Amino acid sequence: MKLPFAESFKIKMVEPIRRSTREEREEWIKNANYNLFNLRSNQVFVDLLTDSGTGAMSDRQWSEMMLGDESYAGASSYYKLKNAIKHITGFDYFLPTHQGRAAENVLFSALIKEGDIVPGNSHFDTTKAHIEFRKSQAVDCTIDEAFDTELDYPFKGNIDVNKLEKVLSNNPKEKIPLIIVTVTCNTSGGQPVSMKNMKEVSAVARKYGIPVYYDSARFAENAYFIKMREEGYGNTSIRDIVKEMFSYADGMTMSSKKDAIVNMGGFIGFRHKEVFDKASVYNILFEGFNTYGGMSGRDMNALAQGLYDGTEFDHLESRIGQVAFLGQMLRDKGIPVQYPFGGHAIFVDAKRFLPNIPKEEYVAQTLAVELYIEGGVRGVEIGSIMADRDPVTGQNRYPDLELMRLAIPRRTYTNDHMRYVAAAIINVFERRDKITKGLKIVKEAPILRHFTVELEKV
Repeated sequence: MKLPFAESFKIKMVEPIRRSTREEREEWIKNANYNLFNLRSNQVFVDLLTDSGTGAMSDRQWSEMMLGDESYAGASSYYKLKNAIKHITGFDYFLPTHQGRAAENVLFSALIKEGDIVPGNSHFDTTKAHIEFRKSQAVDCTIDEAFDTELDYPFKGNIDVNKLEKVLSNNPKEKIPLIIVTVTCNTSGGQPVSMKNMKEVSAVARKYGIPVYYDSARFAENAYFIKMREEGYGNTSIRDIVKEMFSYADGMTMSSKKDAIVNMGGFIGFRHKEVFDKASVYNILFEGFNTYGGMSGRDMNALAQGLYDGTEFDHLESRIGQVAFLGQMLRDKGIPVQYPFGGHAIFVDAKRFLPNIPKEEYVAQTLAVELYIEGGVRGVEIGSIMADRDPVTGQNRYPDLELMRLAIPRRTYTNDHMRYVAAAIINVFERRDKITKGLKIVKEAPILRHFTVELEKV
C-alpha cells in the first residue's frame, strides 16, 4: 500500500476557538457594518481573512525569540538577519522594516515622484495605494490568461512582455522609476510567475535601463510552483530556485508575515549601494535606525529562522497541498474558483457564484458576508471595494476579477477545518439563487477604503 501524504510537522500547542450560532453571527456582522475587518477575532470560527502574520511559528523560531538582542544599534540579531537574507536571496544590502507596506513606503519615497508610471503584474492594494498616494500611476501588465478563472494555465502571474514594452517605449525613461513583479501575484489569485518570464522582464528592463523590484511576500511559494510546473527545475532545490529568481531583480520588498512565517516584520533588499543609501534616510525617518528599522531583536531572530523554515520543500509541499485540498473540494462541487489553485489561498469567482448581484452592489463582499453568516468563516473581498475609486474621476473601479479570497494561515488549521470551510461554502452555493440583493457603501475612506468601509444591505 502506498503511504498517504502527511503534514511535515506535529502540533505542540493549541488555541481554543468557539462555534457561534447563526443568530449571533447575523447580529455581529450587522453591528460590524458588513465589514469583516470590524469583527472581533472571537466572533470568528475559521479565520481566512489573511495569511499575513497569522501562521504558527516553529520551535526553532520560538527558540530564536529568546536569543534576541535588543540593542538599539548594531544588535547581533540584525547581523543574523543580514546573513540569512544574503544566503537566501543573494542581496548584499537590506533595510529592516516593521512590515511589507512599510518597506513599500520607504522604497517608494526614495524612487517614486509625482507623475511617474509604475508597470507591474496586478499591483496589490497597499502597493497601488502607495503609488497613487504619490500622485503616480500603477499600470497593470498582467497576461490576459490571468483573468479567465476556468483556464488551466500554469503561470497566471506572468507579466505580458508586449504590454510592458509598450509602456516602456511610449513613456520617457525618467517617468518610470521601477517595474514591480509580484511573486506570487496575489490579486490575480495567488498565481506564480515563471522563471522564463522573470528572465524576459529582466531583459526588457535592461534594454530600457529600468530597475526591477520584486514584491516578494510569497517568493518561496512561487519557487515551489517553478519546481513543480516549469520544465528544467524539477531536480533543482527551492533555495537554488530562489537564488536564480532574485538574480533577475535589482531589489525586493518583503512582508515577512507571509513566507517567513512571523507575526510581524519586513525588509527591503538591494543590489545597489546607492539606492540603499538613499532609502536609508527614509528608513530612519519612518521606521527606526537602520539596524532595527521598526523591529525588535527577537522578531529579527524569528524572521531569520523563518526564511529558512519557509524555503524547506516539505513545508511548502504541505502548505500548498492544503490550499489545493480545499480548492479541489470546492471544484468537485462545481464552485467557480481561480484555477490552477494559488499558493496561499483559494479565490472564489464571485461574479460566477452570484450572477444575480449587479457589480454596483459589491458581489465579492456580499459573498464573503454570506459565508460568514453561514459558518463563521471569515474571508476577504478582492474586488471592487478593494479596487477603490479612480483618483482622477472619483468613480468606482470594477476590476476584471471579482474574487472572494480564502487565505490559509501556515501550519495553523487542520484539513478538518478545510472540510468545514468547504461545507459552509457549498451550503451558500446551494442557496445562491435566493441571494438577489447586495450591499451599498454608506461611509468610506479616500484610500484603502476596504479596511474601514461601512456598508448596509440594499
